Amino acid sequence: MDHYDVAIVGYGPAGATLAHLLGQCGLKTLVLERESAHYHLPRAVHFDAEVMRVFQWIGIAAEMEPLTHVHPGMRFVDGAGQLLLDWPRPQGEGPQGWRANYRFHQPDLEALLRRHMETRDTVTVRTRCDVFHVEDQGDRVGLRFEDMSRGKVERVTAAYVVGCDGARSLIRRYTESGMEDLGFHERWLVVDLILKGEKPGLGDHSIQYCRPGRPATYVRTPGKRRRWEITVLPGEDSAEISRPDSVWALLSDWIAPEEAELERTAVYTFHSLVAEDWRSGRLLLAGDACHQTPPFMGQGMCAGIRDVANLYWKLALICQGKVAGAAAERLLDSYESERKPNAREYIATAVRLGGLINTAGTEEALRAALPSADGAARMESIAPPLGPGLGTGPLAGRLFGQPRLADGTRMDDRHPHQFVLVAEAGLTEGLALPADVALVTTAESDAARHLERLGTRAVLLRPDRHTLGSAGTAAELAQLLALALPNPIETQQPELV
Repeated sequence: MDHYDVAIVGYGPAGATLAHLLGQCGLKTLVLERESAHYHLPRAVHFDAEVMRVFQWIGIAAEMEPLTHVHPGMRFVDGAGQLLLDWPRPQGEGPQGWRANYRFHQPDLEALLRRHMETRDTVTVRTRCDVFHVEDQGDRVGLRFEDMSRGKVERVTAAYVVGCDGARSLIRRYTESGMEDLGFHERWLVVDLILKGEKPGLGDHSIQYCRPGRPATYVRTPGKRRRWEITVLPGEDSAEISRPDSVWALLSDWIAPEEAELERTAVYTFHSLVAEDWRSGRLLLAGDACHQTPPFMGQGMCAGIRDVANLYWKLALICQGKVAGAAAERLLDSYESERKPNAREYIATAVRLGGLINTAGTEEALRAALPSADGAARMESIAPPLGPGLGTGPLAGRLFGQPRLADGTRMDDRHPHQFVLVAEAGLTEGLALPADVALVTTAESDAARHLERLGTRAVLLRPDRHTLGSAGTAAELAQLLALALPNPIETQQPELV
């Protein structure tokens, strides 16, 4: 019977990204996917700089970027078309080494992910394989699945199984996790169309139409693709409202049938749910399997990519034998403790945005839904920190930027999947670094501006580029390095919450 370090159930963006990351770390990885090919129609349409940075790690960012459309921001307008809230997005390269936000066509991303997977010698992908039985055997997990191309049942084992298998996750059923409900459950009609010609009046911004009786969202996507999401009222039939004549009637304020071709129409029920348990023994959840969000922040797929970026290096340290025993258990427990509050805050904010849209956008609703919006009705980007987990000090868990080295190389291209010490040059003189910790100083990069942003002289970065801690003196720096390899958890157990 074949045995793997990690088996991933589900081959969407989160599962594929996790497989790439594990494969780069040399882990023997199996991906099991029920469908024969990726879905060919639009689904997710937005990702941000943090996600593009992960795509950089797995080698697809340079090919993906030309397929995207840069996102200038989001605007909320009332029934009369008056601006309620302006949420601009920064333009140009930001701290992560990429633009702040991108609009994309999901089939383009999935095609890239799958094509590049062919280079991963340690990753095996099995499509048309339906997993139906999972058993945590204590020291490993047994899986049974049907290869539907042959009608044959097969068995494999893995040290760990990660369920990236969507909202109806089979792996979540085996963990027996409940779901925390944040209270948003609404039907919305999603319409994707392709323009037949230019339509500049639609604009490049995403627009939330806070209209009495029929709230709607407009999204500019790459090329001539455009999306509308329109609320479905109680009592309306999902099949009837999805008919072309009904759809064009709903779009009549913006576009006419002769101006575009319908690509897809579907009614979705948007939920706001977070799994209570993201791990049970050797079973773990990621992506939609452990959280579902309304679409108003465009963070559904982003959250799944953040999940696997947090998880992959922890699984790698364990499967490579660098962390073991009780320390390995604590390391895996930190996945949920760090990621769950972050994902939950994004979902809670999306629910508040949905509340603003559905209340027809009064000024009072604006203040209640978005207390961070200022008097000029502008809103800054939301970036919740990780929850309590690894590291020490007030900067632990903060996402760090990506310095460029003197030759223009991005830091992560030079030091992939490593712990990295980023520090003022003078602070590291005579310092002995652990073998597996890379060093980037202000003398060889533009790291000074990144350190200044956090108000510190040195940070020790995890492979996912969140901080383990910071230091202002040589003595503090020596203590900080004790958190790195070979055992980053055991040495700082009192700081693990």
